Amino acid sequence: MTRKVLLIAGVLLLAAAFAVWQHDAPGRVQAQGGEGECKGEPCPAWIVEAWAGSGHADSTAEAFRHWDNADPQEIPVDCAKCHSETGYIDFLGDDGSAAGVVDAAAPIGTVVSCSACHSPSAVSKTSVVFPSGVEITGLDASARCMECHQGRESKVSVDEAIAASGLGPDDSSPDLGFRNIHYFAAASSLYGSEVHGSYEYDGMRYQTKFEHVPGYDSCVGCHNPHTLELKVNECSACHTNVASAEDLKAIRMPGSMVDYDGDGSVEESLFDELEGMQALLYQAIQAYASEVAGTPIVYEGHTYPYFFIDTNANGTVDEGEAAFPNRYNAFTPRLLRAAYNFQAYEKDPGAFAHNGKYHAQVLYDSIASLNEVLSQPVSLAQAHRNPPGHFDGTAEAFRHWDAEGEVPGTCTKCHTSEGLPFYLDQGVSIAFPPSTSLACSTCHTNFQDFALYQSNEVTFPNGAKLTFGEGVDSNLCLNCHQGRESTVSVNQHIANAGVGDDEVSDKLRFRNIHYFAAGATLFGHEAQGVYEYEGKEYVGRFAHVPGFDTCQNCHNVHQLTVQVQACTACHGEFEDVEDIRMMTGDLDGDGAQEGVAGELETMREALLAAIQAYAANTVGTPIAYNAAAYPYWFVDANGNGVVDADEADGYATWTPRLLRAAYNYQYAVKDPGAFAHNAKYVAEVLYDSLQDIGGDAAVAGMTRP
Repeated sequence: MTRKVLLIAGVLLLAAAFAVWQHDAPGRVQAQGGEGECKGEPCPAWIVEAWAGSGHADSTAEAFRHWDNADPQEIPVDCAKCHSETGYIDFLGDDGSAAGVVDAAAPIGTVVSCSACHSPSAVSKTSVVFPSGVEITGLDASARCMECHQGRESKVSVDEAIAASGLGPDDSSPDLGFRNIHYFAAASSLYGSEVHGSYEYDGMRYQTKFEHVPGYDSCVGCHNPHTLELKVNECSACHTNVASAEDLKAIRMPGSMVDYDGDGSVEESLFDELEGMQALLYQAIQAYASEVAGTPIVYEGHTYPYFFIDTNANGTVDEGEAAFPNRYNAFTPRLLRAAYNFQAYEKDPGAFAHNGKYHAQVLYDSIASLNEVLSQPVSLAQAHRNPPGHFDGTAEAFRHWDAEGEVPGTCTKCHTSEGLPFYLDQGVSIAFPPSTSLACSTCHTNFQDFALYQSNEVTFPNGAKLTFGEGVDSNLCLNCHQGRESTVSVNQHIANAGVGDDEVSDKLRFRNIHYFAAGATLFGHEAQGVYEYEGKEYVGRFAHVPGFDTCQNCHNVHQLTVQVQACTACHGEFEDVEDIRMMTGDLDGDGAQEGVAGELETMREALLAAIQAYAANTVGTPIAYNAAAYPYWFVDANGNGVVDADEADGYATWTPRLLRAAYNYQYAVKDPGAFAHNAKYVAEVLYDSLQDIGGDAAVAGMTRP
């Protein structure tokens, strides 16, 4: 009998078998609609044929043949759920047994067939428990896929193994064996730090679920559920020049434009970046194994248990080395974590697409951990752990509301992927669930020509409607990079307290401009983002040279970096943009010929000293500042000028004069590009703040532009 006849016979038999299943469960309704939905009838032959060519139907595969020579010939309980139809149905409880557990070993000879994924319980399944113990709920038909494509280990189990060993970080023992995540743990990659599939280092924050575009953010969204093949023809709608699955490895989206592997290129694909990082990790693993663990190591991805003793220490797998008796037996806790992460990336061939940012962070941290004890660390000097700020899913700007599960309406415009489009469309903001970062859809109306949302004028906190000009794309940036306070709101707050300039009031609290108010700095007096003192004059918008006077002119809109090379045409060669000096005069009075950034830094330092002197001598309560901790200003209990670990009391004895100066100091700190956005405006404000809180002596020798 020919292979073709055998295939046809097999398809007919499978169709008949599936018809029997349907007869036994006539009320079954699939969870997903669309073409090919069975609706209680036997599946069409074309669906069965599509399945028959998939990996799930490959009865010759090691995944189904591994136990043929076992004694007894059966698939163990620990493996049956994903390596047999019988085991999966047992796990679901559709054989009458308890759901959520496999009760008995499964017979050999089955594959993952229709009955496994289309049984009544499989169809209604909407949640999955991962090896870490985390349950993901509210799932679509992908829940059926994720039950097996989740791996078998996690940070939790690795930590348990290490704790049980009782070893110190760099102590080795043959009893500490390799922990293998298993094959194709795509769901663990996809959900990232939500399920802790890779080893996540304590104290570090990691990317959560990869939020792709709607409709293509789940297993069934991207894969044909029967053939398992990727829906490549649908990818090309956004990813041009994609004609095959292999072409997906060439994709590099703007939201990941940093040099992850430090090889000097951001033009290569994200896949290539991750491959470069994995190579660096392997280099670090081998260096550590030889130098610290004392036993050289090699990796062979096709042979269990994958890591072996490099008997001749030549760095490669030679004949006879990749054998179980030669398995690596000198793991330390530090080495085990790194090796686990190496394997977690290696065994998900789609890791770059499922959650490339997550794997980049995990690989980076693994190298950094090994580097801590290497005499010659693997260089990460040019490598990057995280994507640019707008796309950094680990940043506090996006993770701040994880515990609450909702970002309030006052914050969603700038801190969720959906908030800005909603605001531009409706004119108001509402609460949204936390986002992993901004998305393409935050700024772009579509993914064909990537047109931007239009925002012809933007209302600032002082009430002014400002614009770069009608149709200028940088107006979009101003919606968020404007701060949240102004002279107007600070004056109103002080007026409500009803006290004199040097009187303490419990009605006063610190007013925080918020972060990166670059737009307000740029527009100067028009936006009044800083506190402008009564009777003083201030410059308006900084008029830089034409072509370099908007956000997009000077910054790469996705990397957010300054387009430094363009600056050299006028400013000449320099090592750092902060070295640029165009203003005349010695603003800070220190006599140094320095960049304008240095001038402002000295004035800012003087302002902090004046604030602290005023708080101690006039208010009677010393004050200290911590730029990284809300509410930024704290009671300096020991009067040493800094916020110590045990000083957590927010400053509460404000006077109007102290509040105005502290507000302006915070403003100058929270716009790190103030020297470029509008140096004269910021210098004027720092000078006036110093003079107001410290008197004329505080500005002696300084120059107000």
